[in-house]
Amino acid sequence: MNDYSFVLTMIFATALVLGLVVKFYLASRQIRHVMQHRGAVPAAFAATISLASHQKAADYTVSKSRFGLLETAFGSAVLLGWTLLGGLDMLNRAIGTLGLGSYGSLVPQLALLAAFVAINGLLGLPFTLYSTFKIEERFGFNKMTLRLWLTDLVKSTLVGAVIGLPIVALILWLMGSSGRLWWLWAWSVWMGFNLLVLVLYPTVIAPLFNKFKPLEDETLKARVTALMQRCGFAAKGLFVMDGSKRSAHANAYFTGFGAAKRVVFYDTLLKQLNPGEVDAVLAHELGHFKHKHIIKRIATMFAMSLAGFALLGWLSSQVWFYTGLGVRPDMVNSNDALALLLFLLAAPLFSFFISPLAAQFSRKHEFEADAYAVSQTDGRDLQSALLKLYKDNASTLTPDPVFVKFYYSHPPASERLGRMNLVMQNARP
Repeated sequence: MNDYSFVLTMIFATALVLGLVVKFYLASRQIRHVMQHRGAVPAAFAATISLASHQKAADYTVSKSRFGLLETAFGSAVLLGWTLLGGLDMLNRAIGTLGLGSYGSLVPQLALLAAFVAINGLLGLPFTLYSTFKIEERFGFNKMTLRLWLTDLVKSTLVGAVIGLPIVALILWLMGSSGRLWWLWAWSVWMGFNLLVLVLYPTVIAPLFNKFKPLEDETLKARVTALMQRCGFAAKGLFVMDGSKRSAHANAYFTGFGAAKRVVFYDTLLKQLNPGEVDAVLAHELGHFKHKHIIKRIATMFAMSLAGFALLGWLSSQVWFYTGLGVRPDMVNSNDALALLLFLLAAPLFSFFISPLAAQFSRKHEFEADAYAVSQTDGRDLQSALLKLYKDNASTLTPDPVFVKFYYSHPPASERLGRMNLVMQNARP
């Protein structure tokens, strides 16, 4: 191991340990803060949220947080095993003995990626099963049977293979055949692929997992259509998704891109909200489009992906990048799949420390979308809708402020409703 390899090993190990410490610290703060405020409903919500609902949300939050600590510790151990302890290197050597082709050619590299994804997925299955059939079940949210869960697993695996293998094969081919600027071509292909998925997802992928029926409530359809026309928004259609067959959680969203956009309501949402509240929730989503949040997020993704591919393009040619992360590269043939896997394993470790910045921008966008909804509908409807969703989804009303700053993509209820009150007061003549 040369000096650069040793430095990378130390940086990686330090980031791993520091990240683990920060995650445990934040989760511990969240658990402590929520439990300290479990005994009483905050005064601002006392008239609308019962003590039983508040305590259910606290217990749900604490259960998920405690389980998350175990999952975080296990994930860190797995990451260490794949990298510095030599797991990925062992897997690569094992694939090389199968005689799938010359070492470094496309077939064994795809086999390495597929084997890694399969093993990593299997390692995570117990956590997914426990979360779904223990935690979600205990709090009344899970509606899935084991059979449906297994069916979803098989479907998602097949869809991932059908979609993922060709794009990965193309990127690996570009890495090996398009010269020093391969990363620029690969980035272009990756971005094109993401845009294509945005177009295909509503009509090709999503229907494989859920049923989508046109919105049949004519009164609600007229209200929603009038709202979209007033906001200058066009969509392919209004659909209701059978989300209740998997979960009691409620939601509504826009999906698709360009002319393929459609509005989707969970059936659970329509059961919980009245027409005015549905209008307000939809207006909030329209606010994201009005403020071009979607375009901004796509542009950010483009820029970050370009930087990531450029960095990978440089690192993939550095021997110390492999040896510093526990892998012995082939000194003659291609190591492209190894480089890709090592980068995908290491990148989240470092990007974790800038996640508060992304969360801050996301919360800012939510405030802007709320303000737009208040300008287009009755703000009281949006407030009552959000309170119902917080209650029915068992979202805690008393999160730890530091935890919020680091993780929350949406503002907590107190901040969100308080900001809406200010917007409505300023709008009064």
